[in-house]
Amino acid sequence: MMNTVPLLLLPGLMNDARVWDPVRRALPVGRDVVVSPTDGADTVEALAATALAAMPDGSFALAGFSLGGYVALEVCRQAGARIAGLALLDTGARADSEEATQNRQRMVAALSSGGASFAQVVESFTPRVIHPSHAQDRTLLELLADMARQVGGEGFTRQQKAAMQRRDARELLPALTAPALVLCGREDQITPPALSEEMAGLLPGDAELVVVPQCGHMSTLEQPAAVAEAFLRWLARVDAAASLARGG
Repeated sequence: MMNTVPLLLLPGLMNDARVWDPVRRALPVGRDVVVSPTDGADTVEALAATALAAMPDGSFALAGFSLGGYVALEVCRQAGARIAGLALLDTGARADSEEATQNRQRMVAALSSGGASFAQVVESFTPRVIHPSHAQDRTLLELLADMARQVGGEGFTRQQKAAMQRRDARELLPALTAPALVLCGREDQITPPALSEEMAGLLPGDAELVVVPQCGHMSTLEQPAAVAEAFLRWLARVDAAASLARGG
């Protein structure tokens, strides 16, 4: 029986571990899975260090969604030799644009000054992160709102600071030779498919690019079956490569 490598999952902005639930439910029993939060520090360097400290010694597979993708790339910077596989979902490798940084700063300033409540910020985000066909999905909308409440205004502020201060990670990608998956929703407004196409083009040739139809930014929750299928295909490549490296 092929041994499986441990798996580290990193949630996105205003998300907790539940953003990965559809993927986790699809995993066969027996894989060691760690979900490390992305709201506990205001730099991707600190978030990556916390995630690494939660992992057992040795190599592991790594998957980051949205903001978690920025942290995942920093994990690669800090511990690239340990990465047995990399999955980047609805994210990008570029540093924040000036416009994006200014938007983040305005939201943080509005929260700190009382100009907007956190509930108002959450409500303004929702239409942008899901495909219009999911706009009436009450279960999805309630989950997004509850995850945001769990992160809270202070956690959201830390996340925004981490995102706006992150370094460009494109130079890392060509050296990441482990099996890779790059996935995004076709209608993702937050991290458009062009960013995924760029990352897939910079990764070595066996990286798989998956663009999920009828899907916005929240791919794991909007199209869970399609994401799980791609994820399991990626993990099979990860396990096979790890087994071969061990001589199995």
